Amino acid sequence: MLPWFDGRFPLYLAPMAGVTDSIFRSFCKQQGADVVVTEFVSADGILHRNQRTKEFIRFTPAERPIGVQLFGAEPDRMADAAAAVLDWVQPDFIDLNFGCPVNKVVCRNGGAALLRDCPLLERVARTVVRRVAPFPVTAKIRIGWDAETINAPETARLLEGCGIRALAVHGRTKAQGYSGEADWEVIARTAAAVRIPVIGNGDVASPEDIARRKAGAGVAGVMIGRAAMTSPWIFARAREHLRTGRIPPAPTLAERWDWIQRHARLQVEEWGDEHRALHGMRSRFMAYSRGMPGGRHLRERFARVSTLPELAEIAEEHLAQPPSLAA
Repeated sequence: MLPWFDGRFPLYLAPMAGVTDSIFRSFCKQQGADVVVTEFVSADGILHRNQRTKEFIRFTPAERPIGVQLFGAEPDRMADAAAAVLDWVQPDFIDLNFGCPVNKVVCRNGGAALLRDCPLLERVARTVVRRVAPFPVTAKIRIGWDAETINAPETARLLEGCGIRALAVHGRTKAQGYSGEADWEVIARTAAAVRIPVIGNGDVASPEDIARRKAGAGVAGVMIGRAAMTSPWIFARAREHLRTGRIPPAPTLAERWDWIQRHARLQVEEWGDEHRALHGMRSRFMAYSRGMPGGRHLRERFARVSTLPELAEIAEEHLAQPPSLAA
């Protein structure tokens, strides 16, 4: 068994394109995330060793245990890419993406497209596992391509037979994308169908959600995605709730602003270009503003922010507003 499952119920940070870079992963680790995964990268990008791909998979020792997630549909190239990753950055595991619903990935026969071609999915998984053995390989799937072809339990058994060491299951089909509700009954059936750890993913938005899934879905861990984008402190709050039954308070508004500005400063340091870094963070600011008073007005201002002093001014004005005006 992978060591982070030994006596624990690990909380994973889901890989999210454009979100889970090294800075954000480090923040979530500081908040109590047990395991993190890089943004997905293509096997071709790894094999070309291009600089952009290198940035996607770069990580710090503090982020461990960390996996590098790969997508692709050619078994030998996926295996070559996995071996190259081990040579390049030495993560703790390789994760195979069989769940991404984005069309630009699916049209290349990657991600969730392989849920419609289980023989190819099996060849990809088996070839990668054999190439990097005994290094651990995990995978992420969706419950199926659409409502008529839900096949997660069967896919899980197939991947277990290939040597996959743990499996994350998103409780939506490819056709759903990120709409509708995650089907945790299918996740529970998938967890019951295999002996390897199954990590449940989808509609996990609060400490109570995590405790409920731990108690009722038979999963070995939970993967948190969109809730972490808006509230990275969900990991610390969930861990405390699992340990004591108590739900600690959410950060104060001032603490949230400290977090936002710290993230922005680190991003500017990382990029070395204030305007480019802040422009790239606008969608992140908007995610952070969810649930904050006056969120609509904040999002209008975030859409134009381009310097750290501008961000500090927004924070100062927002914190100075009476609650009745900020709401």
